[in-house]
Amino acid sequence: MRPLIVMTPKSLLRHPLAQSSLADMATGRFHKVLDDAWAAERADSITKLILCSGKVYYDLLPEAEHMGDARPAIARIEQLYTFPEEELKALFAKYPKLTEVTWAQEEPRNMGAWDYLDEKLLAILPENVTLRYAGRPERASPAEGYPAAHAAEQARLVAEALGKSS
Repeated sequence: MRPLIVMTPKSLLRHPLAQSSLADMATGRFHKVLDDAWAAERADSITKLILCSGKVYYDLLPEAEHMGDARPAIARIEQLYTFPEEELKALFAKYPKLTEVTWAQEEPRNMGAWDYLDEKLLAILPENVTLRYAGRPERASPAEGYPAAHAAEQARLVAEALGKSS
């Protein structure tokens, strides 16, 4: 038996959306990529997909839900390495009208997964699907320094990822 080590911000420890049922814990399995259940039911009309990993998902989801049926799909990459190529190809294939994929991260551009993922994603995207980045610009520090500045920057990057003006 191996120990389970969960690397997560404290804010997610009791977050109502960051929970699994007991049945999932007992009989479920690890998924490298988690699709958006809401979007999967509307796959034939989805044109935009946001990919993310970690806490930023819980910032994106409530804002996306305010958009109603105009919202993009939001999928999570739960395992960055080894790159889940087959799982992502299958995800892209679920959305036949896909025109844009956005990678969203809250880390600065030079610190998060973007530098690792951008070329890998470009290599497997379907033809005529563009790839965008939504997140903080390159920085020397991962922190904004002030809570108000962090909140404003987080709101900006969420709006950018969702294609909304901030």
